Amino acid sequence: MHRSLSRRRLLATGTALGAGAALAPLGPLAPPAHAAGDRPTTFSLPDGFRPEGIAIGRGPYAYFGSIGDGSVYRADLTTGRGRLITGSLGTDRQSVGLKLDARGRLFIAGGLGRVRVVDARSGAVLASYEVGGGVPTLVNDVVLTPDAAYFTDSFQARLFVLPLGRHGELPGPDGIRTLPLTGEWVQSSFTANGIERTPDGAALLVVNVVAGALFRVDPRTGDARKVPHTGPPLVNGDGLLLLGRHLYVVQQFQNAVDVLRLNGSGTRGRAVARITDPRFDIPTTAAVCGDRIYLPNARLNVDPPLPTTTYTVVAVERV
Repeated sequence: MHRSLSRRRLLATGTALGAGAALAPLGPLAPPAHAAGDRPTTFSLPDGFRPEGIAIGRGPYAYFGSIGDGSVYRADLTTGRGRLITGSLGTDRQSVGLKLDARGRLFIAGGLGRVRVVDARSGAVLASYEVGGGVPTLVNDVVLTPDAAYFTDSFQARLFVLPLGRHGELPGPDGIRTLPLTGEWVQSSFTANGIERTPDGAALLVVNVVAGALFRVDPRTGDARKVPHTGPPLVNGDGLLLLGRHLYVVQQFQNAVDVLRLNGSGTRGRAVARITDPRFDIPTTAAVCGDRIYLPNARLNVDPPLPTTTYTVVAVERV
């Protein structure tokens, strides 16, 4: 729990870090550190970037959000090189978890009471939402379903739901709603983290770091039920990635990814693998491209983070 609370402090006190947390000017990009075939297995992000979330679309591009200033960086996975698609939003803004839809829109969990939708090509903000109702709020991660985007709040027992129109239309500024988490959910000061869908698509899966477990959440009612599974407890559970029935759970401070085989409804699971790698340096989230899983090293153990702090992305083989 000490390490999870340390992560909370790093996410929630961006304004106190001042200029030291701002993104350093983007200079020449270093060549990939490691390569296999024609794609690097390790590449650099800009110094001082402070990555957390990752999203990968149909093309060979990965998108990363900064918890330092809310900017978004796009990298070409065939070369490891990239550029910022948005500038700094200021040290009071964050981009935590993010997901990319088929229309080329990035849905961004914006940290302290914000949700944004950004054009992945131009970086233009398509919509912005204020959430939280005036109580402490940390919008941490997001998952997309055919009719909505669901966001976790690490500070309160609730999800935020952004409904999408029949053709993916975004609602107006007041269109986002709150879904309280009930049932077996247990809440503390920092609780919900990563979010995914169940294999059958009927419900949601949310990491609860207090319980060290997954919870299956009814997306209509918010009723949450603990998912029994074998393997290590998920006390450092962060980003989730579902591939078929395999759920990849990034355990940040453990420098590991635990892989669970779920049943179709996501009501139980069994551990089938644990991925570790000497290149891991507090990875937080994961996304897939081909036969590889890509993870940004958030380096949350670097305190305080500086404009000169280096960050990398590593790729490992999928199970």
